[in-house]
Amino acid sequence: MELSDLAAAMRRGDLIPYLGPGVLAPVVERETGTPMPADSDSLILAMNKGRPMSKRLMWEFPRAAMDVELKRGRSAVTRFLDHTYGKRDWTRAPLHDWLAERAPHYVIDINRDTQLQDSYADRPHTLIRGIARIAGTDDRFRLHAYDGERYREVAQDAVDPALPILFKPLGSPRPDATYIASDADFVDYLTELMGGFGLPRFLKEYRVGRQYLFLGLRLTRDTERMVLSDVIHAAGEPAGWILMTDPTEKERRYCAKKTIEIIEAEIEDLLAADGFTAPASATAQAAGAGATEVGC
Repeated sequence: MELSDLAAAMRRGDLIPYLGPGVLAPVVERETGTPMPADSDSLILAMNKGRPMSKRLMWEFPRAAMDVELKRGRSAVTRFLDHTYGKRDWTRAPLHDWLAERAPHYVIDINRDTQLQDSYADRPHTLIRGIARIAGTDDRFRLHAYDGERYREVAQDAVDPALPILFKPLGSPRPDATYIASDADFVDYLTELMGGFGLPRFLKEYRVGRQYLFLGLRLTRDTERMVLSDVIHAAGEPAGWILMTDPTEKERRYCAKKTIEIIEAEIEDLLAADGFTAPASATAQAAGAGATEVGC
C-alpha cells in the first residue's frame, strides 16, 4: 500500500493510528532544547539524572522503574513522570499537529505525555487510560469525558460512542496522574488486559476487525509487544501496517506472525505523502543536547 493510501485510510477511519515513542523524537524542551525522554533508554537516563544504570536495568524502562520503586517507593516514579510530562514546556511533534488536523476517531498512544490530548483539546472526546495495582475492582482502566474545556470521570454506560476515543494504555499526568511504569504495574495490567478487564465494553466491540497503522514503534522488547498484542486483539486481516526502517529479523518474524506489513519509511514520509507541512517549531533542538534530567 502506498503512503498516500495509508494516510487517506486513516482520515476515513479505516486505519487506527497506534503511536509509539518514535513519534516524539522531534520534541524538545522550549527553554533548553533538551529532547523529550520517550523511548526506554532516554527514560532510564532521565530518571537516573543522566547516568546509565546497570546493564540488567538498562534493558527496559519497566525494569529500571521497578528498581527505583523498590528503593524509593512507587511515588518516586510517579513524581518523575509527572515532572517530565506534566510540568515542562515541550515543542510539538509534527505527527501530533497532523493528527490535530485530521482528528481520527480512535487513536492508541503508548506514550505517557499529553501531546495527543492537546491535539484534541478543542473538541469533546473520551479518554481511556490504563491503571494497575488497585483494590476494589477488576477493571484496569479509567474513563474521562472531555467537554471541550475540562475532564470529568464517567462510567462505561455514560460514554458517547460518537465522540473520538483516545486510548493511552500506559497513562498520562492529565487530568490526574495514572501510569503503568514498573514491572509490577505491567504484570498486573497485562494480566487483566488478557483477561478482558483492561478495556471498556464499547471499545472491545469497536475494535473487532479493525486495522492499524503503527508509527514510531520498535518491536524488539517483549513488554511493548505484549501490550500491542492484547490491545489489537480481534484485529482484521491483515492487522495493519508499520512504518519502520532497518527492521531486525526478530521484528520481521513478529510482524509476520501478527500479519503486520512492514513499510520501510519514516513518519516524515507519511506526512509528506499526505501533503502536510508541519508548523515551524517554536525552538530548534539545541546542538548536542542530551537527555539529562532531574531525578525523582
